[in-house]
Amino acid sequence: MTDRDESRDELRDELLALYEQMAVIRRTEKAAHDLFMSGLVKGTTHLAAGHEAIAVGASAALRPDDYVFATYRGHHHAMARGATPEECLAELMSRATGLCRAKGGSMHLTKASGHMLGSYAIVGAHLPMAVGAAWSARLRGTGQIAVAFFGDGATNIGAFHEALNLAAVWKLPVLFVCENNLYMEYTPIADVTAVARPAADRAPSYGIPGEVVDGNDVVAVRDAVATLARRARAGEGPALLEAETYRHFGHSRADPATYRPAEEVERWLKHDPLDLARGRLAELGVPEETLTAADERARDAVQSAVEAAKNAPPPDPAEALTDVWADGGAAWRT
Repeated sequence: MTDRDESRDELRDELLALYEQMAVIRRTEKAAHDLFMSGLVKGTTHLAAGHEAIAVGASAALRPDDYVFATYRGHHHAMARGATPEECLAELMSRATGLCRAKGGSMHLTKASGHMLGSYAIVGAHLPMAVGAAWSARLRGTGQIAVAFFGDGATNIGAFHEALNLAAVWKLPVLFVCENNLYMEYTPIADVTAVARPAADRAPSYGIPGEVVDGNDVVAVRDAVATLARRARAGEGPALLEAETYRHFGHSRADPATYRPAEEVERWLKHDPLDLARGRLAELGVPEETLTAADERARDAVQSAVEAAKNAPPPDPAEALTDVWADGGAAWRT
């Protein structure tokens, strides 16, 4: 076997694993939608169907101990960093077995053991937190980096600019990854932004690299994040990556997304991240039955997760104030 053959085999095996991970996330999102419509998920839910390649590709390029911060549309990031479908769905259904023991819900999924330090409902609020985590990593000399994922709308929030400025001044090991799905809630980002690329075009203002990547191509995302992560670990400071993508659903479950042009939706649905990965795998010689088997494993895993979450017990009210304050209680605040 030549080095080229070995490299091709390694890429095929890695891409197949990434494909299956994206398939699990996609099916979990569909399950969340169905559970919401059946009344088993309360409140609102912001689905990330269509964004899977960003979370999965980026995580594949990171170390297990790197820090990740996400938005309220963060199911895919939690799962990419090790959260199981059952943990996520149980959390959405307010079960005791949920990722945050029913205290977070859809918008606050957190997997601290996977260094996924939260999903944040306040737009842009987590960007300065990622800067703080990167500063901590540098002070401790751990070689870790922090990665903040955010939507295109956050690029017009003050915290975005404050975070980029401080990270650039201190040359911190932090990556800012914009999941640009073209809409800030219901408003096209292009209608309210002075530059064509809401994230990447702002990077020169802070003297840092700004790159654009196809956010639906899991390999392209992995490679781009890997390059910028190496740069950050080498002490060269932060970078800004704009990943172009598209959400398959509305902003939230209360949004039918009728404001999006039909031809735009059709064009992007033909650029589905799972279809792109499946096509690349076919080019690498992966048989159709192998891909079908991966899909079936994803289906079975999520079906089992749904049933387990449905049958899980509700949370114990006595635990309402545990895991909220650092010491397990609120006495220090009085």
